[in-house]
Amino acid sequence: MKVIICGAGQVGWQIARHLSGERNDVTVVDNDVDLVRRATDTLDVQGIAGFASYPDVLDRAGARDAEMIIAATHSDEVNMVTCQVAHSVFGINRKIARLRSQSYLDAIYSDLYRRDHMPIDVVISPEKEVAAAALQRLRAPAAFDTEVFMDGQAQLFGITIDAECPVIHTPLRQLTDLFSTLRAVVVGVRRDGTLFAPEAKDQLFAGDDCYLFTHKDDIARTMEIFGKKTSKQERVVLVGGGNVGLTVAQTLEQSANRIRTKVIEKSRVCAERAAEALERTIVLNGDGLDAGLLAEAGISRADAMLAVTDDDKTNMLACVRAKAEGCDFTIALINDPTLVPLMTPLGIDAYINPRATTVSSILRHIRHGRVRAVYSIGDTEAEVIEAEVLSTSPIAGKRIADIDFPEGVLVGAVRKGQDVIRPSGSTRIDEGDVIAVFALSGDVPQLEQLMQVSIDFF
Repeated sequence: MKVIICGAGQVGWQIARHLSGERNDVTVVDNDVDLVRRATDTLDVQGIAGFASYPDVLDRAGARDAEMIIAATHSDEVNMVTCQVAHSVFGINRKIARLRSQSYLDAIYSDLYRRDHMPIDVVISPEKEVAAAALQRLRAPAAFDTEVFMDGQAQLFGITIDAECPVIHTPLRQLTDLFSTLRAVVVGVRRDGTLFAPEAKDQLFAGDDCYLFTHKDDIARTMEIFGKKTSKQERVVLVGGGNVGLTVAQTLEQSANRIRTKVIEKSRVCAERAAEALERTIVLNGDGLDAGLLAEAGISRADAMLAVTDDDKTNMLACVRAKAEGCDFTIALINDPTLVPLMTPLGIDAYINPRATTVSSILRHIRHGRVRAVYSIGDTEAEVIEAEVLSTSPIAGKRIADIDFPEGVLVGAVRKGQDVIRPSGSTRIDEGDVIAVFALSGDVPQLEQLMQVSIDFF
């Protein structure tokens, strides 16, 4: 597939990395020569320096025979015009745009993106995606990572194994015997910085980061078995009242649990805007690192604190200060993945990577076949892909034990009709089943071939 990616920043680079690694014909366009050079030097892609919305630049990028264009520059307007030019001049079939401004995302203006107006097939909002990720972290305070699958019937959790974990040093095959009715599967383990798909004989050790697929009705029991407590979030403090913080606060106001929220925002303009948009949330204007202001926000009594400013270091320090002031659970928004190893030493409970979240959202719309969801794990180390099994797939009609999955692939859940089941070697995969699969990045192309997902694409 020939793809043009407009914008060679972190999001564009990560998407190019994924697609070029799967032997797609990828061209990256950016007006920053250094970013284009970085992409061409580190990835198997072509690079064009120039403004993505210019027809002659897109022509040089090969737009006449491109099948998809992804507009992920820093400018909403450039992304929108790029999609318009791609449609009107070059007839590119699939157009994806990243839009940040909330005004462009208002549902009442959704007609703007119709084919006869501004033809954008998929609109990705980083702020909305990140806000949704933040809310998922709040609902699972014992997990450092979480994502929902199977229309909410199954959930992926990332948890750190403690020395007190009841199932530590237990071979995974024994967990199946000990908890025969538990609908949970360990699909990934990160040990000493390396992520791998575990085998039945593998054990869990203190310090391991463990990724689990769990049925929604077994979440509490799964957490208990793995030594994690579940708690209800009733008081939340948000540091950062920009687009992400405001979206999170508005969603918390609308939740049925009546969560009491306070927002701290340094910019007076942003604080006033947030105060006008929120009805029951208290907005404080000031520095989220100020101990006095945190005390005024009731940080010592808060069940959780989310630091979602646009500065990674501020978010990390705000979490450290909140912990020192007595807050039990903290979440930091982290753009730079190289800072993630500092989370545990600093005592920060969970983090959100907005770029990884945006990448996951875009991948969901560009994977071949009947892919329903894609979630990127870590620094694009692995993916969890939810897809419907086609009749043409080699895996249809076979037991899982008889399918030649790569070593880095594990099936986390299978949905047959309305029932989500824990997969075993004897589970038969039939046409129409929906499966959620953990796959290390290097094994994704082989997984797609196994599922023959390209047959019903386009």
